[in-house]
Amino acid sequence: MSDPTPVFDDLRAEGEELDRLLAELSVEQWALPTPAPGWTIAHQIAHLAWTDRSALVAVTDEDGFRALVERALAAPESFVDEGAEEGARLQPGELLARWRQGRAGLDKALRDSAPGARFPWYGPPMSAASMATARLMETWAHGLDVAAALGVERTPGDRLRHIARLGVRTRDFAYGVHGLEPPADEFRVELTAPSGDLWTYGPEHATQRVTGPALDFCLLVTQRAHRADLALRAEGPDADRWLDIAQAFAGPPGTGRPPKGAAR
Repeated sequence: MSDPTPVFDDLRAEGEELDRLLAELSVEQWALPTPAPGWTIAHQIAHLAWTDRSALVAVTDEDGFRALVERALAAPESFVDEGAEEGARLQPGELLARWRQGRAGLDKALRDSAPGARFPWYGPPMSAASMATARLMETWAHGLDVAAALGVERTPGDRLRHIARLGVRTRDFAYGVHGLEPPADEFRVELTAPSGDLWTYGPEHATQRVTGPALDFCLLVTQRAHRADLALRAEGPDADRWLDIAQAFAGPPGTGRPPKGAAR
C-alpha cells in the first residue's frame, strides 16, 4: 500500500463508531454477556484496549514489546484472556478512557511512523498499514459482539475492504496453524461489497474459487459466524477446505461460532 492514510482513517472511524455505542451505557449494560462465551461487553473492550496498547508498544518501544512477547510465551493459552479479565474489572468509565487513550496514541504513532518501517508482532513483523488493518479487523469483529449484546444491528460499509483483503492474504497462515500444507496455487476470490462493487483477488482464471458477499467473507475470517449460515460458495476442494479453517487473526486456531440453532 503506497499511502496508508486511508486505512488509518478507516481504523479511526471504526473505533469512533463503536465508541458511540458505548458512551451512554449503564454499569449494568457493561456486564451484559456477548456471543463470546464468558465475555461481557467489558471484556470485549478490555481486550481491544489491551491489544491497542500492545500495538502501540510494538510501534514505539521494541524492547518493551519484546518483554510482552516473553510474557505471552510463558502463558500462551491464557495471556489474552488474562488481559481481558484484568481490564474488565475496571470501572466502565476508566476502561472506556483507557481504550480511548490507547486508540489515540496508536493512531498518532502509526501516522508518525517512517515510510517503510516494520514493527514486531506476535507473528511476522508488520508495516504500519498492516498493523492498522489488523486493528481495524479486531475492532470491527469485537464491535459486532458488543452490538449483538445490545441488540443493535450495525450497517456494514466499504471499510470491510481492508478486512476482506486481510482474509485473503492470511489464507496460507490459516492452513499453517491447522498443521496443513497450503495449496501451491492462488485462489480466485470475488466478493460483492456492501456498496455493490465487486472486489476481486487472485488470478482471474484460477480453478479454485470463493465467491459471495464481502460481509459474509469478513464474518467467516473473523469467525463471527459459522460457514453454514453464510452465503459463500467454494469451487474446488482446496477452496472448500479453506472456508472451514479460515481466520484472519493471529494465534492458534479459533473455535469459531456454532451454526444458528445449535446447542452451545
